[in-house]
Amino acid sequence: MNFIINAFRGFCMALADSVPGVSGGTVAFILGFYDKFVNSLNDVIYGKNEAKKEALKFLVKWACGWVIGMALASLVLASLFEVHIYNISSLFLGFIIFAIPLIIKEEKDQIKGKYKNIIFTIIGIAIVALITYFNPVAGTEGTVDITNLSFGLALYIFFAGMVAISAMILPGISGSTLLLIFGLYIPIISAIKELLHFNLSYFPVLFIFGIGIIVGILLVIKLIKKALEKYRSQTIYTIIGLMLGSLYAIVMGPTTLDVPKAPMNFNTFSIIFFIIGAGVIIGLQLLQKVTAKKDI
Repeated sequence: MNFIINAFRGFCMALADSVPGVSGGTVAFILGFYDKFVNSLNDVIYGKNEAKKEALKFLVKWACGWVIGMALASLVLASLFEVHIYNISSLFLGFIIFAIPLIIKEEKDQIKGKYKNIIFTIIGIAIVALITYFNPVAGTEGTVDITNLSFGLALYIFFAGMVAISAMILPGISGSTLLLIFGLYIPIISAIKELLHFNLSYFPVLFIFGIGIIVGILLVIKLIKKALEKYRSQTIYTIIGLMLGSLYAIVMGPTTLDVPKAPMNFNTFSIIFFIIGAGVIIGLQLLQKVTAKKDI
């Protein structure tokens, strides 16, 4: 049961990480294991032997689910995201809007009476909104051609991987959205899909991207852990701001496709998928209560 639940946690995070608009860190937060996830990553890198062993036990179980989730998502997302962008965007609007009250409820002791820290919420909103607004890819056919790997392109892919994984760990800001901005979302998802079909020509690109991910984790995990320990109230307010800002990023998401589409509006918004997104949050919250009782 311990293995199944932790693998399922990883699976849910992978599904969130694989699509623009939602961070895997947000899912970890909703499922109630975000601190455990961050602490485990930190212990694997910086902890002592006993802490490393315990962290590895958790992360190996988590990683099994994450790999399966990412593989399944990659097999269908490259085409699904292009064709059903408005439905997917509607789903994640429901996801985010219903997730915010749950996070506020879970962290009420950290935010109640500390309303001066709302400035950090404003900063969080501004970060995501500015990244989205000044997106150099939006409105252009701006995906990057990764079939001809050069030294400059390799550095670009490495940097994108480093930045994207940092965002994926943080609740509220989507690493996949940043990959869209870098023009690498569809190319990377397609490369994973090709590799799963044993097309090894894409391995060098994904290897470089993976190295960027590792470096990103090394750089950001200690910072996140310290922020949660010493400045938890300010961090929670910032996370809420990042999530609120991601609503704008989701609405503008269609403009960052390989073939850009108009931003979401009331005509393209799907109330059915919005409700499904809300239902997913309710289901994750129920799962969180089950796993909390088992203390795993």
